[in-house]
Amino acid sequence: MTATGTGTGTGTGPDCGAGPGPVSGTGIRLKAPAPGWSIEADVVVVGSGVAGLTAALRCAAAGRRTVVVTKARLDDGSTRWAQGGIAAALGDGDTPEQHLADTLVAGAGLCDEAAVRTLVTEGPDAVHRLIRTGARFDTAPDSDEIALTREGGHHRRRIAHAGGDATGAEISRALVEAVRAAGLRTIENALVLDLLTDADGHTSGVTLHVMGEGQHDGVGAVRAPAVVLATGGMGQVFSATTNPAVSTGDGVALALRAGAEVSDLEFVQFHPTPLYLGPDAEGQQPLISEAVRGEGAHLVDADGTRFMVGQHELAELAPRDIVAKAIMRRAHEQGVEHMYLDGRHFGAQMWETRFPTILAACRSHGIDPVTEPIPVAPAAHYASGGVRTDLRGRTTVPGLYACGEVACTGVHGANRLASNSLLEGLVFAERIAADIAEGPAPASATHPDPALTPAPATHPAPASAPRTTLPLLAPETRTAVQRIMTAGAGVLRSAGSLAHAAAELDRLHREATEASAGTTHKSPEPGVEAWEATNLLCVARVLVAAAQRRTETRGCHWREDHPDRDDASWRRHFRITLDADRALTLHTTETAAFPPTRAS
Repeated sequence: MTATGTGTGTGTGPDCGAGPGPVSGTGIRLKAPAPGWSIEADVVVVGSGVAGLTAALRCAAAGRRTVVVTKARLDDGSTRWAQGGIAAALGDGDTPEQHLADTLVAGAGLCDEAAVRTLVTEGPDAVHRLIRTGARFDTAPDSDEIALTREGGHHRRRIAHAGGDATGAEISRALVEAVRAAGLRTIENALVLDLLTDADGHTSGVTLHVMGEGQHDGVGAVRAPAVVLATGGMGQVFSATTNPAVSTGDGVALALRAGAEVSDLEFVQFHPTPLYLGPDAEGQQPLISEAVRGEGAHLVDADGTRFMVGQHELAELAPRDIVAKAIMRRAHEQGVEHMYLDGRHFGAQMWETRFPTILAACRSHGIDPVTEPIPVAPAAHYASGGVRTDLRGRTTVPGLYACGEVACTGVHGANRLASNSLLEGLVFAERIAADIAEGPAPASATHPDPALTPAPATHPAPASAPRTTLPLLAPETRTAVQRIMTAGAGVLRSAGSLAHAAAELDRLHREATEASAGTTHKSPEPGVEAWEATNLLCVARVLVAAAQRRTETRGCHWREDHPDRDDASWRRHFRITLDADRALTLHTTETAAFPPTRAS
């Protein structure tokens, strides 16, 4: 994949598959059977984390018929795994301006200040609305005041938590109960496939595949003039990640096929302190929350030396990219693969009351944090980039919205500040619902109950978007993609490692093409595992292309061959689209500010 200059560049695009049926703005879609059933709605929300369920509840409260589609069960998304908490200026002496300043520093010059200001000023009220929805946060001893802690990059105690270290699980519980109490229609165990658009290129719903039996089974469609992507991240593109197995980049891949812009995919945050389970550990890794360091745990090497002291004014509480890099450097210096997190001075009672989930996870792997340091090593954690949106969550495709980790609002810049993610999902989900509610009432509003109806086998495509048929990837390709990305585009990157990763990803694409043509083995049949592998290859190739282009070190993008930050050349973003001919186009912004979306 090649790119020239600072304007645009093109190359072979990711393998995103295509077939008969509904066609997106590019004409590229996943190969799948035609929808056999459909539901009519005003809004379809894809995802059931804090962003998705908040958007769904607010849209339903505004009188919009809302359908929630989620890949697993309602409470099985990334939100439930969030341990540390949700950041907001809730404490005495703290202010949105201070929260703004910490966020801008962590974002390494690429935050959209207007987006950050929106986040920090609307955040406190949004948290209080979440509490009124039913979320119960921990309180200070003998007080009704919310207990607040610190995490990396924060100069104030502003992290609200629940259940000690089970904040995400509590937020998920409250929102799921609210959705069920409101009687929202939900479709669980459903993988979203592609965006439906009308002849004018406006969103008209999604296709999806339901994994199971019941009223809905197999491939169908939810037809709605507004689609909210809240599908979470793409951590499964790497071998070791803190993300659940469902985080396969489905929303970003769908948006690319639909013609939407994505940005900042090269900025993948590697959490500094997942539990180290060995050099061959793959899949979701247990997370040791940053809140453990916020309460005073120390990072040490095998000799017990606190190597973060002198590295940064905040030592262990420096922004995550700085801590992850320091861990990797010291590990390389000593010829080892991990460092240690030492919280033995907490004592048993604090571990049992403040961090019960982490304590149980460590003990289940034979580590007792009460009596021994915890081995830790960085793992893929959070995508700072995603589908580009404006301050109302609108993407560059009319009618398509995005919020949460799948979105690039401009809040995180080159590196997310700890515990800003839950707040971002909350604030921008509410903004999306407000934008939808301000629009004209859809004609379907006179029909209170969505009906199950036969779906047409095809959907007309705009004249500018011819159909493109591409091969699906074999399910076993998922592991190959993960290992290629870990080796070539992980915490440490260079021109050589990224070139090798790009070549290997291209090889997987060629092999899939040959299989589709029948020149090697049989092409895989459409199915969840093949669709997920195809989505992973799609986002992997875009990530590598952006990482190759950005010849500097900034935030969580660390180029060993370009170790310095270069504001003169690279304090700007890539706006990446997939063209109908499968070429990837990279536009570079002239400044750190994003231009308006086409939907603005």
